Amino acid sequence: MAAKTHRTAAHPTVLSTGALNRATLDRQLLLRRSAMSAKDAVAHLLGLQAQNTKPPYFQLYARLTDFDPEELSALMESREVVRIVTLRSTLHTHTADDALTLRPLVQAARERELKTFRRGLEGVDLDRLAAVAEELVVERPRPVKELREELLAHWPDADPLALTVAARCLLPLVQVTPRGMWGRSGQVALTTVEHWLGRSAEPVPAPDATVLRYLGAFGPASVMDFQAWAGLTRTKEVFERLRPRLLTFRDERGVELFDLPDAPRPGPGTPAPPRFLPEFDNLLLGHADRTRVIPAVNKGRNGVGNQAYGSVLIDGFFDAVWRVERDGGTAILTVQPLRNLVRDERAEITGEAARMLTAMTDATDHDVRFGTFLDYGD
Repeated sequence: MAAKTHRTAAHPTVLSTGALNRATLDRQLLLRRSAMSAKDAVAHLLGLQAQNTKPPYFQLYARLTDFDPEELSALMESREVVRIVTLRSTLHTHTADDALTLRPLVQAARERELKTFRRGLEGVDLDRLAAVAEELVVERPRPVKELREELLAHWPDADPLALTVAARCLLPLVQVTPRGMWGRSGQVALTTVEHWLGRSAEPVPAPDATVLRYLGAFGPASVMDFQAWAGLTRTKEVFERLRPRLLTFRDERGVELFDLPDAPRPGPGTPAPPRFLPEFDNLLLGHADRTRVIPAVNKGRNGVGNQAYGSVLIDGFFDAVWRVERDGGTAILTVQPLRNLVRDERAEITGEAARMLTAMTDATDHDVRFGTFLDYGD
């Protein structure tokens, strides 16, 4: 049964954590797999977190029917999707259209990031640095080490890391193929998004359309949720401008949430099958208040230190971590539950894990285990 959405301005409907969970999973294509294409899914999700090369493929496998990793790889090769630093100063896989619009939207935030490196950039003319770096990477895609060395030749007293960070912040640099392609990849080599795509970037857009798309993929959500996802600040006026077009709710803490009137909001009892998400999946990072997906007791338990692991959604919530290892021709997937699981949950998780190993590895044999590989030290 769908969750009630009736509300008045004085008494907006309160959405429980369970209702928010199911609504978000539905928008994220995680309640049931979608038949949409990989390109359409990348656009719908406003990009895939891509700090590592494999997670974008696993993000799509968890969401699409009959997903073939070569489909996304082909999109990269044809330059219909690209790897570029955008949201939260993090590398994402975006459609070409989004790369040319989302990056200008967050450009001011990327330039503010340079304040962290100002000591290493003393005496560096940032406008000249941008011009020199652009000339270098447009001449041909440059590996990071080579770009750093070329910049150091102009500014030998500057901090090498600060120079490359400055180039990344000032210019919309993409990682060119074969980096990130399925089963091939390669070292990071950079050029500008305009040069790679043969198209000019769009002028800085108003954020209104992006807010509406965000709600379609992550809503219902608060102003702070959007800001956490985008890495932007001071967007309350955007939501106020859009308020007449939106529904409003409250969460159980009283925080105001906005949503599209025709967006799905299934009830909290809607079945949610287990899903294996890779490290840094945007579902887990797309809100300021992540309790709609991550129980408070499991906060920060996706990994230890700088090492992150995959997350298993059980009944819609993050309640286990997972990893895959190879032993010869066998792919071994280990699930470490973060709570006691009943027999039916273990059976469903095992089935989903076996299907993923079949689709996403070339191993001739598969082994799904429940065990402990991560020591939280508590």
